[in-house]
Amino acid sequence: MKARLTILGSGTSSGVPMIGCTCPVCTSTDPRDSRLRASALVEYGGLSILIDCGPDFRLQALRAGIRHLDAILLTHNHMDHVGGLDDTRALNLCERHPVNIYCEKYVEESLRHSYAYAFAEPRYQGAPEWHLHTIDGSAPFTVCSNDGDEILSWEKGFGYRHIESHTAPGASVEVIPIQGWHHKVKKLSVLGYRFGDIAYITDMNLIEDCELEKLHGLKAVTINCVKFDSHHAHFSLHEALDFFEKVGAGESYITHISHLLPPHALFEKILPPHVHPAYDGMIIE
Repeated sequence: MKARLTILGSGTSSGVPMIGCTCPVCTSTDPRDSRLRASALVEYGGLSILIDCGPDFRLQALRAGIRHLDAILLTHNHMDHVGGLDDTRALNLCERHPVNIYCEKYVEESLRHSYAYAFAEPRYQGAPEWHLHTIDGSAPFTVCSNDGDEILSWEKGFGYRHIESHTAPGASVEVIPIQGWHHKVKKLSVLGYRFGDIAYITDMNLIEDCELEKLHGLKAVTINCVKFDSHHAHFSLHEALDFFEKVGAGESYITHISHLLPPHALFEKILPPHVHPAYDGMIIE
């Protein structure tokens, strides 16, 4: 089963250009140096799956023409990866289904705090309608089409009524989670995801060997890097390249890129063959 991955955002938490910065990267006229916060859209087995929903989601969705999502997979709870979830209200209205969100338990607890109004009772009219699914990094899980989900019917003065759907569940796919850590000491858990022969991984600076075994036989893989030298929460360039060598994918892509790395055109030239800087709008398949 073939996967198609579109990079919606290839930037770090501040985005590129960064507010107030006049460095050569932030003032570059190359559109590949304009980087929204890290996110990707995966089309796999007839499903449309969003990985992370940061504060740039609205712009990313409009730019990519996203009108349908079966699910959102969250890597972790940092705001550059979850700060756009309120904008999924538009999908509730247009698709008339709740949005399915898959995440670890601690991420769910964080969402219930950060988006308390979305879970409050009585319901706030117009709050996003989500179905949360708890996952962990230990085993594959199944993502299903939202065709068979309950139907949302808007009632003025009340909000959404939830109506049982009589449509049979549609397609489903197996996703393999990749467990990693955003900080070697504090060990904030982050999940990457494998879809067939493509894996999307970001915001890690430690991946244990047992998890690398899940990445054998890949056609393409991504990993994060924000600068050349060491960082408390991200791979250095040397560490990223070492990761790519261990995985041995056909093609490898660096994402979550900051303005501390070179402009795209130069960065591409200094990387080894089969290693590429990702850019917004890039399609990997």
